[in-house]
Amino acid sequence: MSSSPAKNRPLNPRRIGVIAMHTFTQLVRMKVFYFLGIFAVVLLCSNLLNIQDMGRPDLKGADVLRSIRSVSLGTMTLFSVVLGIVATALLLPKDVEDRTLYTILAKPVPRLDYLIGKLGGVLMLIFVSLVVMDLLMTGVLAIRSSMLLSDQMGGSEFASLSEAQREALRQDVQLQGPTWGLHGATLAIFLRSAVIASTALLLSTFSTSTLFTTVTAVLVYFIGNFQAEAREVFLAGEGTSRLERIGAMLLATIFPDFKLYNVVDSVVQGIALPPAALATLMGLTAFYVVLHLFVSWLVFAGKEF
Repeated sequence: MSSSPAKNRPLNPRRIGVIAMHTFTQLVRMKVFYFLGIFAVVLLCSNLLNIQDMGRPDLKGADVLRSIRSVSLGTMTLFSVVLGIVATALLLPKDVEDRTLYTILAKPVPRLDYLIGKLGGVLMLIFVSLVVMDLLMTGVLAIRSSMLLSDQMGGSEFASLSEAQREALRQDVQLQGPTWGLHGATLAIFLRSAVIASTALLLSTFSTSTLFTTVTAVLVYFIGNFQAEAREVFLAGEGTSRLERIGAMLLATIFPDFKLYNVVDSVVQGIALPPAALATLMGLTAFYVVLHLFVSWLVFAGKEF
């Protein structure tokens, strides 16, 4: 009798883990992993057909590797954001349609644990997908870097260079090949998708339509990428009252500023990603995810099913 209340306490790791694994399995059965197949096709075609060279006949050397990085990271960003929005938007309506939600809520499962477990399952799926994509990208870059070095060292131009110029050429190619900074960029992409997934979860607690949640989440993502410029223009304008400034800052706090996650662009150019920047992004992501989960719980706790 005394252990029953403890079992019903929210934030039970075992219970959350079970819901997260069930959600992960549910999404896998919905064949959302087809995204990986598309990514593999894009990556292979960009190399086999030299898509990165189209319209850019002057592209050669390390620029080819830089282009592969840009295409790969851009595709990973697009797929992870779409996956985060669509997979999350499908969850609650799917559980209602299958009556799984009624079965779960009929048991002593706190609604907060249910929401955390659902979001956890989506994040597991995105993380696994990004790891596979990262391995594919790393493998392709390693092969192309090796081929590029081999071609350059066998060329007549390479033989005419001084030893310092040869070493600079090697370092330039290695800098654009597989590096730890590339994995850091993949982590930044995951953090961005975690924020947009938690945003979609929050929106889905308000709406009963998957389409509405998806469209609204896409709009929030679009606005979030230009929020910094809008905030700067609005707050820098004359005649802005203190109340309006507080309102603008409050909106900026609630709605994520996705431009902060654009560290990927620097990595494409071969600039090292500082660990402090990644730590800042992780802290920012934790803030938004916890905030969105808390508001989602407040809304979801009062809903009747």
